[in-house]
Formats: sequence, structure tokens, C-alpha cells
Amino acid sequence: MAVLKPHLALTVSDLERSLPFYRALFGAEPVKVRTGYAKFELVDPALNLTLNEGPRGSELGAFNHAGIQVSSTDDVLMARMRLQQGGLATFDEMNTTCCYARQDKIWVHDPDGTPWEVFAVTEADVEPRLERATPQAGGHSCC
Repeated sequence: MAVLKPHLALTVSDLERSLPFYRALFGAEPVKVRTGYAKFELVDPALNLTLNEGPRGSELGAFNHAGIQVSSTDDVLMARMRLQQGGLATFDEMNTTCCYARQDKIWVHDPDGTPWEVFAVTEADVEPRLERATPQAGGHSCC
């Protein structure tokens, strides 16, 4: 599997208040800012970080979910096969609009219930559908 970079999604209570902090922390501008959403694609450290505005859950606090961005849908499908061969339940979410992009992805949960996604972006800049949380992700924001 060709891993591009780790993905971390954080829930922030106020995106406008959070953006200056993350700009200063990383010394970088977000590559995408939309209503209630911002995305940083960092080179050093290699990281796909998204900020999702909303209430912080009592279970995970600011943490929303983790993921691994891969190069292609084939890489997503290879990850699904590997996870299923390991006895893990995966949930497909193909051709979905998420994080202002079209993506093919799968979801899996670790033993403590932490949601992880393996995803490939198939179209970089699209308008979102109305859904913001996926049942496969246990109600967590897709981004």
C-alpha cells in the first residue's frame, strides 16, 4: 500500500478562533477553508490535518478520527482485504463527498472503538452533500 501521509481530524468549537493557532503552530496556511472546515496538508511533518467545527464529544474530546491517505482506490481495496484477512470488520464508503472532496474509503475501528479510515481522493474540490457524519464512522465527521 502506498501511504501518502497520516490523517488526523480534530473537532474545534470555533474554527475562526482556531485557525490562527494552527497557522502559527505549523507555519503554514490551510490548503482549504470552508464553512466549519479547514484542511492543512503539511510536508514536514507529513500530515493531513483537518479541523471540523462542532461540539466536542464526551468520549473522544477534540479527537474525531484518524486515517491514512493512500494513492488510489486500488490501495483502499488492498487495505480492506488485508484488514478483513486479519478478522476485522470494515465498512465501505465509496464515491462519497467528504471534506469538500470526492473520496473512496473504508472504515475500521480499533479494539477501543477508535475510528480509522483508509481513503483516496478521487476529485479534490467538490461541494458537500448534506451529510456530515457517517454511520460507518460511528457518527464522526467524515473529514
